[in-house]
Amino acid sequence: MILFAMCGALKRRFLLLYGTQKGQAKAIAEEISQQADHHGYLTDVFSLEDMEKFSLEKEKDPVVFVISTTGTGDPPETAVKFVRRIQNKDLPNDYLAHLRYGLLALGDSEYTFFCNGGKTVDRRLQELGAKHFYNTGYADDCVGLELVVDPWIEGLWVALKNEFMSRKESQAPDDDTTVLASSQTTQHVAENLDLQMRTLKISNSLTPSGALQKGPDSTAEASLVRSVPPLSQSSLTVPSLPAPYLDVQILHCEGKEAELSSLYPKETVFRVPIAQAKRLTADGAVKTTLMLELDISHTDVDLEPGDSFCVICPNPPNEVTELLNKVQLCERRSCQICLEVKADTRKRGASIPDYIPEKCSVDFVLTWCVEIRATPKKALIRALVEFTSDVAEKRRLQELCSKQGSSDYNRFIRDPSATIVDLLTAFPSCMPPLGLLIEHLPKLQARPYSAASSKLFHPGKLCFVFNIVEFAPCLERREPRRGVCTGWLAELIRGSTTIAETSDENAAVAQMCIFSRPSASFHLPSDTSVPLVMVGPGTGIAPFIGFLQHRQKMRQQNKDWTFGETWLFFGCRSHDKDYLFREELSRFVENGSLTHLKVCFSREPPDDTDENRPKYVQDLMKMYSKHIVRLLTSLNGILYVCGDAKNMAKDVNDALTDMISTELGVDRLEAMKTLASFRDRKQYLQDVWR
Repeated sequence: MILFAMCGALKRRFLLLYGTQKGQAKAIAEEISQQADHHGYLTDVFSLEDMEKFSLEKEKDPVVFVISTTGTGDPPETAVKFVRRIQNKDLPNDYLAHLRYGLLALGDSEYTFFCNGGKTVDRRLQELGAKHFYNTGYADDCVGLELVVDPWIEGLWVALKNEFMSRKESQAPDDDTTVLASSQTTQHVAENLDLQMRTLKISNSLTPSGALQKGPDSTAEASLVRSVPPLSQSSLTVPSLPAPYLDVQILHCEGKEAELSSLYPKETVFRVPIAQAKRLTADGAVKTTLMLELDISHTDVDLEPGDSFCVICPNPPNEVTELLNKVQLCERRSCQICLEVKADTRKRGASIPDYIPEKCSVDFVLTWCVEIRATPKKALIRALVEFTSDVAEKRRLQELCSKQGSSDYNRFIRDPSATIVDLLTAFPSCMPPLGLLIEHLPKLQARPYSAASSKLFHPGKLCFVFNIVEFAPCLERREPRRGVCTGWLAELIRGSTTIAETSDENAAVAQMCIFSRPSASFHLPSDTSVPLVMVGPGTGIAPFIGFLQHRQKMRQQNKDWTFGETWLFFGCRSHDKDYLFREELSRFVENGSLTHLKVCFSREPPDDTDENRPKYVQDLMKMYSKHIVRLLTSLNGILYVCGDAKNMAKDVNDALTDMISTELGVDRLEAMKTLASFRDRKQYLQDVWR
């Protein structure tokens, strides 16, 4: 009777829109869509960049947004046009008064403007008259998105039910927004009910060895492969099994070597040679910092100081080989793959990922297309359960993706940044098909870097600076690892030739593929008289080298122009080991391009003359509080911050709040409002990363 009632009911529809930068918002939207089918709802799912496919102006059904944040609190690139459209000042205040919506904002509290991409959309929708039918959720990637995402989605179904119930019962549903369940839908609902009955409660009787649990082991410690009470004795609530939507065939013919530009069809990709490579840190420095100079003289790359660009990089070859071995595809790595959407898929809008070229090889997909270093989501772990033969391993994977196992998931997967290779190593009886990996692993994203040069100063050249990222071994991973892109770049220049090293035009020179990523605001002002304050410890100094090069050339070319004060606050560990661009900065001071250079060293002991010498840039800034606040308030100067978001950017923001409070004689709340106004007027600009 219950089944008949569900199948005979009308499916209510809602619109589901997402704005994503790295695929997280899209994955969450797809999870909502999948669960919607189980709850008896019909969804239309679109990216916010596909504005021709939906119309908020005419939308009658509830709308659910999932929006991430990028840069310094900006909406993701896929949502930029949508945000510009709704921010049109000519729109009336009741433009979206008919709209009822819920919004899930994704962010990272290690960044100053937490969830600001979603907040921007949320605020503007309300200004246009739209109303919430469900409270906004703010998911924090710093502690684990799922801690907010999972309960928010769970509450969404209650909110949608209440929303539809509150609408007039006498109002007949529109033909285009309500669908009567067919006999095929009836079958799907029955399958879903059976699936939920089988997956919702999992037996708790198995120990990691597969034997019956007879009592708690007081000496046991939890690990990636082992749980302890109470989790090991709990019934589990696990996610529903994601239905596969791709048919993946591995053909016997050789796969084609696709052009890397095909991975980014909306970008203009250039293959450029490395003109020169230089190490900027001394032996014994904690971090190894390199500067690469690219030859862009034969391209249309046109970047201003402050702009960035993206490097297309591969997954580490040894990890690709290891993954191929785990799924027993090493001998077929060069074979061509063929992807098709399953004819019977229930996934709405299912399509072949546009970042996987036609007729490419298995090796190409795992090397260039999907991010094998990505931390496995719970949906992937749930899917792996079905391809695990060992009973104890199956149980542990169920625990890790369950609601009850969230703490273990964070501790053993999320926090140590475990990968699919780590999981398959820990659970050797797990043998997933290639299609599952393609469906669940996100796109391998190109890595952004700030330009550390000026085209006026170095025509035809593009420089950038980076630290070789090192990940220490841990319990889940016995071997150290390097960052995906920085490790590849280090190997690229170590094993290849640069233009500076050869006079042979036919010699094989190290090359890479890049595309531009211009900044919306992190630029020098058009008015050269505006004073500048630059804060860039470590590699955060990179864009400011470009600023100062540009400033130097402009001073030389326009001797009658007025140039405002220019301050630079730089910090590093040691004067001798990692004082980046020391000679260049001295020259900028000598020729007047840089008015004030302030440097601090965090790992050098205080000397006898100054025991209170500042260690960090925020401490150094406080020593010049009067000057900085005067430049911002009286002279409308611009303050730029570039570098680590986790600690430095937050500390600098707090320091600025204290400085404004002290110098202007206002309380902290008023100081925070003043600082926010600087940001709104583009006087306080950040280029930060995690």
